[in-house]
Amino acid sequence: MAKYETGSIRNIALVGHGQTGKTTLAEAMLFKAGATSRWGKVEDGTSILDSDPEEKERKISIDSALAHFNWQGNEVNLIDCPGYPDFVGHATAALCVVETAVVAIGATAGIEVNTRKVWSLAQEDGLGRIIVLTKMDGDNVDLPALLATLKEVFGQGCIPLTLPIGVGPGIKGVVNTLNPPADCPAAVKDQVDEAHQALMDAIVEVDDALMEKYLAEQAITPEELGKAFRKAVATGKVVPILCCAAKKEIGVEEVMNAIVSYAPSPLDGAQREVTIGDNREPSPVEPRADAPFVARVFKSVTDPFVGKLAFFRVFAGSIGFEAGLYNARPKRSDKINQFLRIMGKEQAPISRVIPGDIVAVSKVEDILISDTLCDPKHPVAFPPIKFPVPMVALAVEPKSRGDEQKISGSLNKLADEDPTFKVSRDRRTGEIIITGMSQLHLDIMIGRLKRRFEVEINTKQPKIPYKETITGRAEGHYKHKKQTGGRGQFGEVYLRVAPLERGKGFEFVDNIVGASIPGQYVPAVEKGVRETLEKGVLAGYPVEDVQVEVYDGKHHEVDSSEASFKIASSKAFKEAFRSARPVLLEPIVIVEITVPSKFMGDISGDLNSKRGRILDVQGVGDLQIIRAMIPMGEVMKYATQLRSMTGGQGSYTMEFSHYDVVPARVAETIVAQAKVQEEEE
Repeated sequence: MAKYETGSIRNIALVGHGQTGKTTLAEAMLFKAGATSRWGKVEDGTSILDSDPEEKERKISIDSALAHFNWQGNEVNLIDCPGYPDFVGHATAALCVVETAVVAIGATAGIEVNTRKVWSLAQEDGLGRIIVLTKMDGDNVDLPALLATLKEVFGQGCIPLTLPIGVGPGIKGVVNTLNPPADCPAAVKDQVDEAHQALMDAIVEVDDALMEKYLAEQAITPEELGKAFRKAVATGKVVPILCCAAKKEIGVEEVMNAIVSYAPSPLDGAQREVTIGDNREPSPVEPRADAPFVARVFKSVTDPFVGKLAFFRVFAGSIGFEAGLYNARPKRSDKINQFLRIMGKEQAPISRVIPGDIVAVSKVEDILISDTLCDPKHPVAFPPIKFPVPMVALAVEPKSRGDEQKISGSLNKLADEDPTFKVSRDRRTGEIIITGMSQLHLDIMIGRLKRRFEVEINTKQPKIPYKETITGRAEGHYKHKKQTGGRGQFGEVYLRVAPLERGKGFEFVDNIVGASIPGQYVPAVEKGVRETLEKGVLAGYPVEDVQVEVYDGKHHEVDSSEASFKIASSKAFKEAFRSARPVLLEPIVIVEITVPSKFMGDISGDLNSKRGRILDVQGVGDLQIIRAMIPMGEVMKYATQLRSMTGGQGSYTMEFSHYDVVPARVAETIVAQAKVQEEEE
């Protein structure tokens, strides 16, 4: 039974760009709260949150990690999220199950590419946000400039709650601006007074009664101020900024105090909505213990020895493990052996969960990330978590012949853990294709495949997922007639093709009149067309956005068969397709590139040479953030190219946008290469 109530729970996701010290801050908080007996360090591989061998070796977070601690009577569930854009899927999922995003920003590095990404995700989810400026003991810290940039980029509600005493390596401590000490150092008194005034003005704005008392210069109790501050954070009206140097244990306790005092609890945080049964209208989830049980899965881990662990957040209801859980996706109930509280890799069984708890269950194979677990008498479903679309692909094959059967199942288990890692099979070549957010992402997954499942693979260059379509109308006709001595083969098909709006897929229209093709053979006609759509006509890529209308044909009472009409429809479709002004479609992506201003000219010129179109440029301090639309085929090796152009100072993210027509001169080259490859195969 929980020793705390829902109102005293604080659920936070620690997010931000890589190398901002998020894990170091988390380890410091766990140690200071007494949740761990030693302070885990990323540098020496003793962090309890970076427990994967790859994380220890690379000294970066790759997966989200869950831990918890109790501070001032409040139970804090902390999800430490990886900071590199390659692994943003973990942060995306974590933000769906917390009330507050604690955004770590390196004091010397400032706002980086993934800072903006996770901020946008938290804002979209309606979460409270707290900014922690980490590594305040670093060299060349320009705090006034950084605070001004934060206000410019993230809004005027970003106000310091703590300010440092001393700058850079000389930092001695921090001062609370909401409750300044009587002996506030003279060097920071003016900044503290200014921040105090800004905080008070912003906090009282969320409560009319408090505003009246404030304007009338009446006394405001700490309880009134704390309640209003929590509301201001929950609604995003105020984003408190805290300064810390975790390795020196400066400002860490103040961060913990801010989390328990001003971060919203499950009772007053962002309200989530579910759909009930077949009703698609969203309904709010009430975080009550006596409500029907509702939980959302946000993380999954498969271990070849322990089995599968599914992590979920309880939003409503209070149950023991003996009750079992109903999964809304497969519409089935699973028996639960026990609930587990997680501390890094350590697990501790508990008998009951309440709204706000974040726990795990083991050995339940059919639970996936984004699933809704609920009461079978009250089936509900959260909307699916929207993950970024992975765009970097590799064809893979096992090094050892004996691993052919093993490779697919092992890759699919890894895909269950990370929705931004996809496994598919190329319909043209039969090759297994893995797709991820970047080459680094794929390298990590390939390493896990070897370490966890003892499967080694060879990889080939990624292939661009082109598609084929038409831009005009045309007709096609084919008579399939074959006599082999016994029963012959006969089927004749007339059809028309027309383009559909982009993204509409395929539409089959049966306009046969007078049974020129008997009804039992019409499905075979459609099947022949569909099989050809998959194989492609121009260069072997799937055909999309085409309407096919079969309007006439002939049959033979004896020699006609489904196979005959499949062949005839396939040949007729190819003839019509080639006459309907066919084109190749290529995936277009949106890249967001962050570089120092001095590289702006080089980046712009390079994008233009790659058929890119710049959509927007935004200056953030000395950085330029360039959003551009560009064909995916032009940026498959962009990580290496950007590193070369900027000396390693640039970073970028890439997201799928849409498909567009490939220019004729480029299409000719692609088609020619496809034909050469087909001949070689």
